[in-house]
Amino acid sequence: MKQEHKILFEETGVGKMDMKNRFAMAPMGPLGLGDADGGFNQRGIDYYTERAKGGTGLIITGVTFVDNEVEEHGMPNCPSPTYNPVQFVRTAREMTERIHAYGSKIWLQMSGGFGRVTIPTNLGEYPPVAPSPIMHRWLDKVCRELTVEEIHKIVKSFGDGAFNAKRAGFDGVEIHAVHEGYLLDQFAIAIFNQRTDEYGGSLENRLRFAREVVEEIKRRCGKDFVVALRYSPKSFMKDWRVGALPGEEFVEMGRDLPEGIEAAKLLVSYGYDCLDVDVGCYDAWWWNHPPMYQKKGLYIEYGKLMKETVDVPIILAGRMDNPDMAAKAVEDGACDIVSLGRPLLADPDYVNKLRAGKVESIRPCLSCQEGCMGRIQEYSALACAVNPAACRERAARLVPAAKPKKVLIIGGGPAGCEAARVLALRGHTPVLCEAGSELGGNLIPGGAPDFKEDDIALAKWYAHTLNELGVEVRLNTRMTAEEIKKESFDALVLATGSRPRMLPLEGGNLLAAEDVLLGKADPGKKTVVVGGGLVGCETALWLAQKGVEVTIVEALEKLLAVNGPLCHANSEMLEALIPFNGIETVCGASLKGVDAAGAVVEKDGKEEHIDADSVILCIGYKSENGLYQQLQGDVAELYQIGDANRVSNIMYAIWDAYEVAGSI
Repeated sequence: MKQEHKILFEETGVGKMDMKNRFAMAPMGPLGLGDADGGFNQRGIDYYTERAKGGTGLIITGVTFVDNEVEEHGMPNCPSPTYNPVQFVRTAREMTERIHAYGSKIWLQMSGGFGRVTIPTNLGEYPPVAPSPIMHRWLDKVCRELTVEEIHKIVKSFGDGAFNAKRAGFDGVEIHAVHEGYLLDQFAIAIFNQRTDEYGGSLENRLRFAREVVEEIKRRCGKDFVVALRYSPKSFMKDWRVGALPGEEFVEMGRDLPEGIEAAKLLVSYGYDCLDVDVGCYDAWWWNHPPMYQKKGLYIEYGKLMKETVDVPIILAGRMDNPDMAAKAVEDGACDIVSLGRPLLADPDYVNKLRAGKVESIRPCLSCQEGCMGRIQEYSALACAVNPAACRERAARLVPAAKPKKVLIIGGGPAGCEAARVLALRGHTPVLCEAGSELGGNLIPGGAPDFKEDDIALAKWYAHTLNELGVEVRLNTRMTAEEIKKESFDALVLATGSRPRMLPLEGGNLLAAEDVLLGKADPGKKTVVVGGGLVGCETALWLAQKGVEVTIVEALEKLLAVNGPLCHANSEMLEALIPFNGIETVCGASLKGVDAAGAVVEKDGKEEHIDADSVILCIGYKSENGLYQQLQGDVAELYQIGDANRVSNIMYAIWDAYEVAGSI
């Protein structure tokens, strides 16, 4: 390993539990990883074991529910240590034994419920619950106030769940938590907790629920059984359902830092052995689930504050995938343990690769949240955009080819690169032809903005990986149908991508977003971006941050209405960043013409002129499938993948390539 990373591989610990290094797997929703009786299914067992095999010192499972009566969770959404204890212990024991074989430790994350932030698709038939009759985060429903008897029932369920977790071989539990605005956090925050009994009013009363939880677990499992707490010392909440942006001045409506410091002291005094620190809440959920628009290491200053406040170990996540930054955070006293969530979805071998000094071999996380948070909220299933095998390690395991083939691949974007990688791993001989001078396709212009640096990192990772695998890559090679027919191959994969849609307008400085992003065209000091989808909004944000005056013109009634990010944390933050960065928007309008002085747009039947030095088109892409049309009758084994097959996103380009190349 590199000298500067050695501190990350020091032995550490929490309470009386030792760890072989300073890496933890951050808890991520385990939807799809539980069985019908509340145990872990084979996917879940394999998924967590794979991260232990990859060198991670501590595995923290995604949330499990100790209660399914007060708040219904529609089993089998997630595992539960109390729903069917026999089944839970049986399946979890297999998992913990396998994880311990690699010298790793594992905690079970346990929740008392979501309360007002329950994801609507996972909400049972009963009204959502909360400390008080407050509005639900997503639905226009008033939550039902929990009774004292129900609070006591949930506390007892925490004890039962921890007892079953200890029986199943877990080394500790993490309480989910006084964090992110979930149920226990709603009790702790005054704006949500309007009670007048012993669970409301003073800070000590609002933390009583969390105190009784740790006391019950210690009573049932012993004082040495580790109980950690996921904890957010600041909420970043401007108002109900309104979050603050980085650098924005606002009045904190949730937990402010002074109360966050005082609460941390109290919680540790109650018996919590460790704080797993982040910031934010579901009203400002781009803090807890940071998109690429948030800086890396965004929780470091808050981790350092907690280290100065309490005398228990601090775990810190928050885009900590840069190992130099992670090592410095430990050295500077911001944390004791570095927590990786999405980076371990992207590459389960992150820690072992870093230990071996193979930083270039670590597959980067894009913080796109398409495969993880987005699919959880929409489809109740955890996955990863850049790693198609995540959460289905056994089912998607690559099988060596029975009969190796020479496979010609046309196109070096993410689909073509992934196909070449998979084919090489299976024993085939891929030959990749790319018309441009580098691999990456749309990753290259897409990665031009500073906040999209990981798109470029992914392109570099593919280039490095294909080189390590010995794949023949022919750059600056644009293949025609006739040239392809002259090649010797057993199968042909067309990954020719897509091209930007343009409009037949003349008379002005009409540009494609791709040319602007690549620096081939100068937008001037003032521009109109036509198209308020993901590409248009990101291009506009990037230009505004560079000092360009930008107006977005969108045909629909709102930005990001079509082809926006699947995860609302991404789309909502991007949508909020547009006005925050001074970008004007004209929705419900269409481009009618361009001239030397700007753009002519029509809105509500009236035309208006917007002065600009340029007009940038971000109106979508069109598949480049001409080769497929020409060759489908002449090639016996022919596949078309990525945008050439259907215009979509990076995730589906990679997933489709993995599927097709895995079956050749």
